[in-house]
Amino acid sequence: MKSIAQYAHELIVSAIQQTATDIHFSPYEETASIHFRIHGNRIFHSTTPLPTYKKLLSYFKFTSGMDIGEHKRPQNGTIQHRSNQNTFDLRLSTLPITGTESLAIRLLRPMDHTPLEQLFLFPYQLKKIQRWLRHRSGMILFTGPTGSGKTTTLYALLQSLTSTSSFQAITLEDPIEKNLNNIIQVQVNERAGVTYDTGLKAALRHDPDLLMVGEIRDKSTAQFAFRAALSGHLVISTIHARDAHGTIHRLKEMSIKQTDIEQTMIAIASQQLISLEGAKQLPKRAAILELLEGVQLKRAIDSQTKHQQNFQSFRHLRRKAYALGFVAKNEVDPFS
Repeated sequence: MKSIAQYAHELIVSAIQQTATDIHFSPYEETASIHFRIHGNRIFHSTTPLPTYKKLLSYFKFTSGMDIGEHKRPQNGTIQHRSNQNTFDLRLSTLPITGTESLAIRLLRPMDHTPLEQLFLFPYQLKKIQRWLRHRSGMILFTGPTGSGKTTTLYALLQSLTSTSSFQAITLEDPIEKNLNNIIQVQVNERAGVTYDTGLKAALRHDPDLLMVGEIRDKSTAQFAFRAALSGHLVISTIHARDAHGTIHRLKEMSIKQTDIEQTMIAIASQQLISLEGAKQLPKRAAILELLEGVQLKRAIDSQTKHQQNFQSFRHLRRKAYALGFVAKNEVDPFS
C-alpha cells in the first residue's frame, strides 16, 4: 500500500505530465474528487475516499508551511517540486467547508520553454507592447481573467528587457510566482510589515527603470500603483477585467480619479488565450490582445464607448485567427 507522501508525489507528477496549471480537490460526504485544469478546461482525474483525502490534506498543509491544526480559516502555503532538472513552484490554498477543507494547488512552471515571440498569435501586437515599454514613466496595464497568461506575459517581457539592455527592474509581488534572473523581486508580506507602500519606498531608493506590481486587487493597491506612476516611474501591472474598456471602469470603481488615469495611462492590453490547431511548431495556445492606446485610449477614458473605428475586439481577432487557419471554428465565438 502506497504512503500518503507517495500518493501526493504521483498526483503532482501526473499533473505536470499533463501540463495542468491547477489541481482541485473537492470533498463530499464519503469521497473527494480531483480535477486538473488543462488548457483552461477543468478535467476530471479521479476520486479518493474521504479519510484518504483528509490525510492528503494534512500532508500538503504540513509540507507547505500551513498550520495543520487550523481548520476554520483559509490558509496559503508554498512547495517547491523538482522534476527532470526543473523546479516547479506550487501555491496551495485551503478553504474551510462543512466538516473539512477544500484544497487548490496552482502549478507554476519554469519560464524558459516558450520564447516571448511565441506567446502572442499576432507579432504586431508584441511589437506594440515593446514600443510601450520605451516610455520612461506612466502606467501599462495587462488585464484578463485568471489563467489568461497575464503574469506569464509580464515575466517574459521583463526577462526580454533585462537580457537586451542594462535595465533596473524591480517587482513587488504577493506572492512571487517565479524567480527571475537579473531582476530584484520583493515579496510583499503584510504580517512582516512589508506592505506595498513600504516596498515602494524601498524600491524607489534603488533607482528603478521599471516597477512591476504583481496584481492590482483592491482600492489601496490601485492607489499605490498610480502614485508610483505619478512619481515619474514606468509601472506595469495586472488587473482582472473582462476586456480593455472594462479596465477603465474597474479603475474608476477603485476610486482612481479620471485625471490620474489620463495623466498616467500609456496603454491597456486585455488578454485571452486561444487554442491553436494544425501547426506542430506552434505552442498549443497563444494570446490575442485587445489594445487601447493613443486616441482610442483617450476616447475610452472620456466616454467608455466600445464602438471605436479601427478598434480590434476579441471577436474580430478570433475571426481573423480563424480566417488565417490558426484556430478551429468553435474558437470564433466560444461563448455561444
